[in-house]
Amino acid sequence: MPTISELQKISSQVRRDIIRMVNGAASGHPGGALGVTDFMVALYFEIMQPNPHKFQMNGRGEDMFFLSNGHLSAVWYSVLARYGFFDIRELATFRKIGSRLQGHPTTQDCLPGVRMSSGSLGQGLSVSIGVALSKRLNKDKSMVFCLMGDGELQEGQNWEAFLYASAKKVDNLIAIIDNNGKQIDGPVEDVVSLGDLPLKFNAFGWKVFEMFGNDMEEVIKTVNNARDSLHNRCPVVIVMRTHMGYGVDFMLDNHEWHGVPPNNEQTTKALSQIEETLGDY
Repeated sequence: MPTISELQKISSQVRRDIIRMVNGAASGHPGGALGVTDFMVALYFEIMQPNPHKFQMNGRGEDMFFLSNGHLSAVWYSVLARYGFFDIRELATFRKIGSRLQGHPTTQDCLPGVRMSSGSLGQGLSVSIGVALSKRLNKDKSMVFCLMGDGELQEGQNWEAFLYASAKKVDNLIAIIDNNGKQIDGPVEDVVSLGDLPLKFNAFGWKVFEMFGNDMEEVIKTVNNARDSLHNRCPVVIVMRTHMGYGVDFMLDNHEWHGVPPNNEQTTKALSQIEETLGDY
């Protein structure tokens, strides 16, 4: 099992990958990807620990992850590559014509690790609930994780899904909300306020956990606690506070970096703030 220090070093390298990938493509979404890096590294390298050499689309007998806010693809691709699902050199093809690493994850090119195309926001939770119910029918004791954005919760389909999961007692699922308070048009509070999310989720019949997503130790502890509470006839949600652009001072908590690539000068400045720990691709 990796130590906290080792996980933090992986996070550092993943953040370098994100900056370089988005700059290389002159397109992408660096802000949110940087913010959820610690969670994604903890999920794969510590919590799920999937076998990258035996990837199956049906996910039978293994924990499964779905990225609902698919525009954060850069962080997912980096984590998958660093974990061994495919060669890290493929990260250089991010968002290029003919690449398997499209701006939003897609299944048409059979990229190992990806089981759902996720471009349209608001659909990931519904898919995850379907997968979780399938596992229950198959007496599969593994579980399902779904990462969602807070701005994405402005999509009505999510609230139908929250109601359904509670009504059907889907208790092998953990939904994680990236609650950074930012979306492409500005602060979430100003676009469409979500109010008190933990209170809402409680009212919808979900067991709620909260954590700071840029603290590796807290992430691991909270997700493990959430996992231990499963199989109790109640779905689980984690409201995860993060900082958009975490690790780069001029991107930090700035919604303008939701979907803007850094130019070469900004990339050099950003990389100077992030330690190279595993070697750039």
